[in-house]
Amino acid sequence: MKLFLDANVLFTAARTPLGKAALIIDCGGRGYWGLLTSSYAIEEVRRNLERKSPTSLPELVGLLRNIDIVIPSLSAPCPDNLPLKDRPIFQAAQTGAASHLLTGDLKDFGPLMNRPDLTFGIIVQTVAELLATA
Repeated sequence: MKLFLDANVLFTAARTPLGKAALIIDCGGRGYWGLLTSSYAIEEVRRNLERKSPTSLPELVGLLRNIDIVIPSLSAPCPDNLPLKDRPIFQAAQTGAASHLLTGDLKDFGPLMNRPDLTFGIIVQTVAELLATA
């Protein structure tokens, strides 16, 4: 499995080092699955941590050591109903050949959750959903 981590997953892992999102990254670092993200997601996380939890920034740096950074192909297909702000995230997951896109963004990704028929084969899930099935 190759897991693409959305910004909110990285944010949660940095703020809660003993939580489920951090466990996903720890398991990836131990070789259970591949981990991917994008510079677009990392920049969003950095901005949010600087505003909301600046003491968590060093934790983010540590987490990123186990994650490959994908440069998205902006020509990669996207689900039609995905908002423009989320397209670079999906396209990076697509470019990195992710099997899963993990996100907590239920508002924008909710209609695509567990619907690989709508997401070009990528399984969009929350961290909890992945851990319940892994």
